[in-house]
Amino acid sequence: MDKHNPPESFGVFKPVGHVVITFRSAADVQAAERALSEQGFAASEMVRYTSAEMIAQVDDEIDRASPMAAIGQDLNLIKAHRVSAQEGCSFLVVHAPDDAHVEKVDAVVHTLKAVAAQRYGRFITEELIDADDARNQTNESGDTGLDNVARSKQR
Repeated sequence: MDKHNPPESFGVFKPVGHVVITFRSAADVQAAERALSEQGFAASEMVRYTSAEMIAQVDDEIDRASPMAAIGQDLNLIKAHRVSAQEGCSFLVVHAPDDAHVEKVDAVVHTLKAVAAQRYGRFITEELIDADDARNQTNESGDTGLDNVARSKQR
């Protein structure tokens, strides 16, 4: 994936076949890269985003997003990424085209206690980090709140 020409759907970030992981710090991203390398992932299969890079990308996408982007959760997800980036989080996008790759990424995500992680499929984006039973999840609407934003503030 080329972060200077990221994959999009209706003008917003949608890296199908990838997992987008949100970490609290750049050091956590580096630890994840090392752990994923040990699991057999090549450096070319991982793309790092600083908080500033994610904010700039999201702002650009929001400015030119199609109204169709609001139908699914894609627009809400990039807004949640922006909020996390404003809180200083860094991101790692990992190419994980099948279940075997996703399982390896999932293990690293949970071991390193990522803030959030989404597996992007063609039609569905799957959360890899479940909300705790004590946390209330909201529906996917910008009017009522964003699940990822609520989760990151509670951790």
